[in-house]
Amino acid sequence: MDDVEGRPEQNVIQTIALRAMMKAKYSIHNIGHFGLAFDYYTHFTSPIRRYPDLMVHRLLTRYASGGRSANKEHYEELCEHASDMEQIAQNAERDSIKYKMVEFMSDHLGETYDAHISGIASYGIYCEIDENHCEGMVPMRDLDDDFYDFDEKNYCLVGRRRHRKYQLGDAIRIQVARANLEKKQLDFTLAD
Repeated sequence: MDDVEGRPEQNVIQTIALRAMMKAKYSIHNIGHFGLAFDYYTHFTSPIRRYPDLMVHRLLTRYASGGRSANKEHYEELCEHASDMEQIAQNAERDSIKYKMVEFMSDHLGETYDAHISGIASYGIYCEIDENHCEGMVPMRDLDDDFYDFDEKNYCLVGRRRHRKYQLGDAIRIQVARANLEKKQLDFTLAD
């Protein structure tokens, strides 16, 4: 990450690196911590915020007092449940943020903004507005200057005739085209 600091490809490399990392999950099995380079690792927050934090505190107290080993299978079930619930909570948080973004941007239809490409898909370009971090999409149907092929390996769209390329991290100018609160969908078009 230090090598790309300040370079044009910084955003794309940081984004790809984050997306490639495994999502954290609770388990009784010690796998260490890659980012911290620890062979042995457990995690809890202070003040206690999650049930897994409470489980760790209780186990530490139990073992510090000379208690017997806890039931492995029971704790693995608890860990799986906690991981599932955390994913549900993250999805709810993401949905509520998306809703508020669309609600906010519905008052800015037709306005243009500087943005950067935050995602590429076979159906369009995800763009994040630099000023307020609201994310929307330029649908493929609105890229009517060429026929674009999706290059999944290189995170880009490439025009067949003109060879114009849109790739992750590129600066782009967009116009707010549509804001659909029901679908939590924000559509942009390219601004000339």
